[in-house]
Amino acid sequence: MSSTNAGPSIRQRRLARLLKDLRIAAGLKHSDAARVLDSAESKMTRIENAKSGIRLVDLRTLLDAYGVTDPAERAQIEQLAKDARKKGWWAQYAGSVSPSYAAYIAVEWDAVEMYDVEPILIPGLLQVPAYTKALARIHVPGADEELLETRAQVRQDRRKTLTREDPLQLWAIVSESALYHAVGGAGVMREQLESLLTDSELPNVELQILPKESPMNAALFGPFVIMSFSPSSAEDLVYGELNNGTVYYEEPGDTERFAALFRRLNMAALDPPKSRALIRRVLNEMAGE
Repeated sequence: MSSTNAGPSIRQRRLARLLKDLRIAAGLKHSDAARVLDSAESKMTRIENAKSGIRLVDLRTLLDAYGVTDPAERAQIEQLAKDARKKGWWAQYAGSVSPSYAAYIAVEWDAVEMYDVEPILIPGLLQVPAYTKALARIHVPGADEELLETRAQVRQDRRKTLTREDPLQLWAIVSESALYHAVGGAGVMREQLESLLTDSELPNVELQILPKESPMNAALFGPFVIMSFSPSSAEDLVYGELNNGTVYYEEPGDTERFAALFRRLNMAALDPPKSRALIRRVLNEMAGE
């Protein structure tokens, strides 16, 4: 399933898809699950279509019926059900960011692994405030200082995924051209590239640069992000950006297609030490101007 609607139901759709997959793996039909809950079959249809939530007592009953016995996995699924109903830290920016952006932040916060491909810009989680503000000025001509500050603050709050107690594992592949785009001018780019070097040394961050001469650049039509979640049985989710908005891919066939592309890019890109060397070379070129 793919959708250009990045509404706040993404967490609910993940839970619905997971419950459906668990039911099928257990060899049960809708009618079987409905009998387990002593409910109408239409109730299971609504749950698995993300049209309604599920009570904790019903969730635990279904997990019993589906043979989910591992305490850790059950706890993760229950947490997902709770998170689908609650607001996160990003709710404080409800009047300042679009619903689609808020929905993305929620899913990003849930992810345990992220594979980020950026052909034009520095990855969002690795941006410094000055770079983020400069991008906002380009994307929103005439933006006031309050909007710029909000954009930068939201981006910095998102970075907490990299330093929290259970940090996100980030694999980022950035096209070399992104290092040369003078977003905000030379001073901002120097700050951004120096920060990129620092972030690349984090134990949970692996940064690779795709050389400009690599033919794999021709395979990139836009940025995309693959996100993996806990429990391990949860399906991956792919986020992509199009000219007319954003799209989420959830079907295994679609997510595997992007995963295969990431693997090819991973092989074509410079390894982390060589990538850092390239960033340092670009910084030296800036200093020599």
